[in-house]
Parts: sequence; C-alpha cells; structure tokens
Amino acid sequence: MGAEQPIYSTRAHVFQIDPNTKKNWVPTSKHAVTVSYFYDSTRNVYRIISLDGSKAIINSTITPNMTFTKTSQKFGQWADSRANTVYGLGFSSENHLVKFAEKFAEFKEAARLAKEKSQEKMELTSTPSQESATGDMQSPLTPESINGTDDERTTPDATPNSEPRAEPSQNALPFSHSSAINKHWEAELAALKGNNAKLTAALLESTANVKQWKQQLAAYQEEAERLHKRVTELECLSGQANVIKSHKTELNQTIEELESTLKAKEEELERLKEEVDNANQLQAQRDALTEKLQETETRNKDLESQLAELEQRLESSQLEQEAFRRNLKTLLEILDGKIFELTELRDNLAKLIEGS
Repeated sequence: MGAEQPIYSTRAHVFQIDPNTKKNWVPTSKHAVTVSYFYDSTRNVYRIISLDGSKAIINSTITPNMTFTKTSQKFGQWADSRANTVYGLGFSSENHLVKFAEKFAEFKEAARLAKEKSQEKMELTSTPSQESATGDMQSPLTPESINGTDDERTTPDATPNSEPRAEPSQNALPFSHSSAINKHWEAELAALKGNNAKLTAALLESTANVKQWKQQLAAYQEEAERLHKRVTELECLSGQANVIKSHKTELNQTIEELESTLKAKEEELERLKEEVDNANQLQAQRDALTEKLQETETRNKDLESQLAELEQRLESSQLEQEAFRRNLKTLLEILDGKIFELTELRDNLAKLIEGS
C-alpha cells in the first residue's frame, strides 16, 4: 500500500448494487472477506479497501458528503459517486455493523477536518507568498531611502557644480566622483535585494517546514492513538481467546457429531437403496410369476376343457362297450343254443349209426 496504513479491519460479505436495475444486490465475494479502513498519509485521505484474493472488490475514498446507512440489524450501505456504485456489507452480528458505522462516521469527520486543513494550508501558502511579494517591494525601500539620502546629499553637490557649464575643467572631478558613488550604492542595493530575496525564501521554507513538522507530529499522535487502540483491541481479543477456543472446541465436537450423523445417514441411505433395488427385483420376479400364473391358469382351463371332453368320450365309449357286451352276451347265448342243438343232433346221429 505504500504510505497507506490499516486503521481498522473487520469481516463481512461484500455486495454491489446491480448497475442495470439499480435495485438488486449483486454479491462480489463468495464468502466473508476482510474489509479495512486505510489512511494514506501522503495524500491525507481515508479509504475503505477489501481484497478477494488479488482482486480489489472495494476501493472507496471517504469524502465528507458520504453517509453510511444501516438498512437492517446486520446490513449497511454507502454510495460512492467516484466509483459510480453503491456498496453493501453483510455482517455476522449487529455489534460488528455498529462498530463499522462508528468508524465510518469517525473517519468521515477526520476527512472533513483534513479537507479544511488542506484548504487552510493553501490559504496560508498563498498568504506568505503575497507577504513575500510585499516584502520584496517594501524591503528595498530602506536601502533605497538610505541610498537616496546619500544620493540626495551627493546630487546637490553635483548639481551646483554642473550648472556653470562654462567652466568644465573645474567641474570634471566632482562629477566623476559622484558617478562612482552612485555605482557603489547601486551595487550595494543589488546585494541587499539579493539578500532580502534569500531571506524571504528561507523564511518561507522555514514556515513550510514548521507546518510539515506540525503535520508529522499530528500524524505521529494519530498513529500513537491508533496503536493504543490496537493494543486495547488485542488485549480484548486475548481476553476473548479462551472463549473463542472453547467455542471452537464445541464447534469441532458439533462438526464431528454432524459428520458421524451424516455418515450414519449415508449408510442408511445405502441400505435403503439396496432395499429399493431388492424390492425392484422382487417386483420384477412377482410380475414374472404373475405372468406365469396367468399362463398356467390359461393352460389349466385348456386342460380342464380337454379333460371334460375326454370324460365325455370315455362315458360314450363305456356306453358303447356296455352295448357291445350285451350284444356279445346275446350272441353267446344264441351260440350256446346252437351248440346244444348240434350236440343233440350229434347224439342222435350217433344213435342212428349204432342202431343201424
């Protein structure tokens, strides 16, 4: 940063107003980043700077006409006419927002005072120059008045001597002596003017050095006050270190519990996935068995119809067989009668043969 020094830092989510709609906020940082107030001792200005990696997402110079507005408990904004945008900051707590707003008001007032000081400095710088010009005009008057007195003392001596031009041989020596004295006083006057200019420049330089030393002293006092505040903040932070450490331990335990719960949920999810896969397989098997059962029922109906047909045919064949048996029995009875008749006929024939 060169001559810039950080004064106050905090962490917040950074937003900028949408340049198209001028209504919606556009996040310029994916997570909370460091937002710092900087003081440029060279230019005597205060700036708000925030970096996301190597990219500057905020570079705003604080001016006396800026206003930081708290729009909610954890969000604030301000307009930067130079950057032609509106910056918004989202803080993790209301205390951070209040602290940032207090610093904004403080450095805004400091910027106003610095602007007034710079204007006074310009006025003071312009005033000595006028005084020096006046001094340059007035200071040569003293030697000129002195020389003028001498010249006047010399001139009356030369004037009466120069009036009787009829006797140049008597007036030649006094005139040459007066001319030498004039040249001497002119040289002295030039030397006095040079010395006066040098003294005026030295006076201006001394005045500027005194003002610069005063500014450096004020800057050193502000730096000492800032370091004192920083020491106080560090002491407060060191006092809160144990609390933060305990919070960190609790957060680590909570994270471990959440990780174990997440792992259990993942295992349960895997088990449910397996059960769903098994259920899908069982459903497919059930559908296949249902289809086979339908086919079997269809075949069973066909077999039942065939069985009924066979039973009918069997019954008809039994009836036919019974009729055939009755007919055969009748034939056997007839045959037995015929055989009996033939036997009687044989016996009669045999008796006839034996009788003859």
